[in-house]
Amino acid sequence: MFKLASSLSGRCVLTGKRCSRSGSFKLHSAGGALCHKSHLAPRPTDVPEMPPCDFKPEEYAGTSKERMVEIREMNCNPMVTKVTYYKRPVFIHQGHMQWLWDVDGRRYLDLFAGVATVSVGHCHPTVTAAAEKQLRRLWHTTNIYAHPPLHEYCEKLASCLPDPLKVIYLTNSGSEANDLAMLMARLHTGNFDIITFRGSYHGGSPQTMGLTSNAAYKYPIANGLGCTNTMCPDVFRGPWGGSHCRDSPVQTIRECGCAQGYCMANDQYIGQLKETFATSVPSRIAAFFAEPIQGVGGAVQYPKTYLKEAYKLVRERGGLCIADEVQTGFGRTGSHFWGFQGHDVIPDMVTMAKGIGNGFPMGAVVTTPEIAASFAKGVHFNTFGGNPVACAIASSVLDTIKGDGAQQLSLNVGTYLMTELAKLRDKYEIIGDVRGKGLLIGVEMVQDKASRHPLAPEAMGEIFEDVKDMGVLIGKGGVYGQTFRIKPPMCITKEDADFFLAIFNKSIHNYMERR
Repeated sequence: MFKLASSLSGRCVLTGKRCSRSGSFKLHSAGGALCHKSHLAPRPTDVPEMPPCDFKPEEYAGTSKERMVEIREMNCNPMVTKVTYYKRPVFIHQGHMQWLWDVDGRRYLDLFAGVATVSVGHCHPTVTAAAEKQLRRLWHTTNIYAHPPLHEYCEKLASCLPDPLKVIYLTNSGSEANDLAMLMARLHTGNFDIITFRGSYHGGSPQTMGLTSNAAYKYPIANGLGCTNTMCPDVFRGPWGGSHCRDSPVQTIRECGCAQGYCMANDQYIGQLKETFATSVPSRIAAFFAEPIQGVGGAVQYPKTYLKEAYKLVRERGGLCIADEVQTGFGRTGSHFWGFQGHDVIPDMVTMAKGIGNGFPMGAVVTTPEIAASFAKGVHFNTFGGNPVACAIASSVLDTIKGDGAQQLSLNVGTYLMTELAKLRDKYEIIGDVRGKGLLIGVEMVQDKASRHPLAPEAMGEIFEDVKDMGVLIGKGGVYGQTFRIKPPMCITKEDADFFLAIFNKSIHNYMERR
């Protein structure tokens, strides 16, 4: 046993906080001091066996946890220090496909994919080889020159989208893509106001912050002027919804008395959109932004025909319809390559990022030749958009999605996972809803099914931490942080799904016993 390192001034290397617990301290095997043994959180022994993995990670010999905590506090964005996600942070060292290893060699099943970003798998060999090949040839040149990777990729991406969506602007992130789409919509229409859903997340830049409708991401300054939020047609948490509303393998537990082919909830939510048009925006608008399924909002799904009717109303008022596919794109929903295809609509613009590069920083706006012509009124230039390495990686990602059958895998494993999660919903009072498509899944936690009040943050944290300690990484979302988000790399197996289901069941059971 050792005393806590004096350089930490009484802070635990795992929590980064002062420890009020008395007693002995232990030196961690990878370096750095830990406080009381309760912070060690050894992986429980009475859990299902983790699926095998033949990959052998490198032994970690880098910066100690202790030093990383110090650097994080002194030199990193203070918000990064706050958002370690866990009370006992995970120090990630290496990844391979659906697996991550921490600096101690502990393996985790990654069901969050770096916030729905790793599409085909961590360090996928095919994508890694494409990156290495391009790195040896040309790291960077701007798009003022005609370099092959840019043109080859744009042609390949355009072939994945329906007409007339064929003109591509490459960016570096989803926020940047949405920011650009806002500008293009306003220039093309000559209008200014943009409508989004409550609970939405479309980025954190000064302009896209207006599109984003979640207080956690807001700052007390003027931002995103001209953006108006309308009621999200959430058929579980919203005022209207039933058991046949959404395009999902699992429906809500709410009763439904609608006649076949008719959805009362859809009519009510469309009525709310009409109310927004009548009261909150001018008669002519610039755009309507919507994710086909809300991502950060907690995998929220809308009535099946809502977007089709909403698009018609928006276009009647001069607005463009913009599909934010940052999380739903590239086959993740399983049934279609793009989320908007599941709604039987064709948007005027599509924004994308995250899975586009399997984690390499990249984004895009895809639009029509007509809208692109309007944008030629000024010079738009992006130093890194269309970077040769980014294009080579993104091109390989498209090939790999097809070659690995990732879209079909998302459909098969995702449907199985949701169906089994629904059985846990029926078993536990605090699981209110299971929803999603493919490998974009939300599990909404409640105090009880009757009230549908969100489960308290402290309770969410207990379950979340328990799942992690047993070897699985998932996410959280929703306006109240009440939804577990499951968005893994699109290479997981049914065996992986069964392992998670057993872990999640045990975590909920553990929580219920502690109540």
